[in-house]
This record gives sequence, structure tokens and C-alpha cells, in this order.
Amino acid sequence: MDMYFTKEHEWVKIKEGTAAVGITEYAAHQLGDVTFVELPQAGKTVKQFDTLAGIESVKAASDIYAPVSGKVTEVNEALNDRPEIVNEAPEDAGWIAWIEMADTAELAQLMNREQYDEYVRGLE
Repeated sequence: MDMYFTKEHEWVKIKEGTAAVGITEYAAHQLGDVTFVELPQAGKTVKQFDTLAGIESVKAASDIYAPVSGKVTEVNEALNDRPEIVNEAPEDAGWIAWIEMADTAELAQLMNREQYDEYVRGLE
């Protein structure tokens, strides 16, 4: 699966025109212990870089932005009972939502893993 990243520390994994979305390990570490995830509604239409979801931790409350435009097809209901999954496996089981992509050309506005790692090194 191809994986891309935003400067706001979201990741997106592409599988057959659909994108899984979550926050990066860097973001999960920066937030500290996640206490609540406000999931989007399935069926919601989002635009690239608009607010997709919300996340609260012991340190802060933040928005999670949609890396791509499209329709939310599935949300990670497990996060309602166990938001700490975002800390345990942010780039795997801690996914937030799946989005049916409206325009794959938007991926050109995102970073690949190497570019994202370099971006994060520049923040430290």
C-alpha cells in the first residue's frame, strides 16, 4: 500500500481508490496519552485539508485533517472504547477513517515517508 503524509502529521494509506487515514507516530507521541477521539460520521463528505475528526489527550485537543477529499466510508469504532489504540499503534490499528477518494491527483500535495521524516527532523 502506498503511504503519504501531511505537514499536520496525518498519514494516508491508499488501497484501490480508498484511503485509510490516521495520525503519525510523531503526532501520537507529541499528544501524549489520547483520551478521546471524535470520529467523523460515515457518509460525510470532506475536502482535502478540512477538519475530519477531533482528538483529545492529556496535553491538548487537536483537529485531524483529511489528507484527501472524498466520502467517509468507515470509521474505527474501536476508538470509542479504547482511544489509547492511537498511542499503541498510530499507523496501524489506530486508524481513524477510510475515505473513498474523489481525486487521486491530490496525492501530489502530500509527502512520502522519506520527505515526511526529513520534515519532522526539521521540527526538532
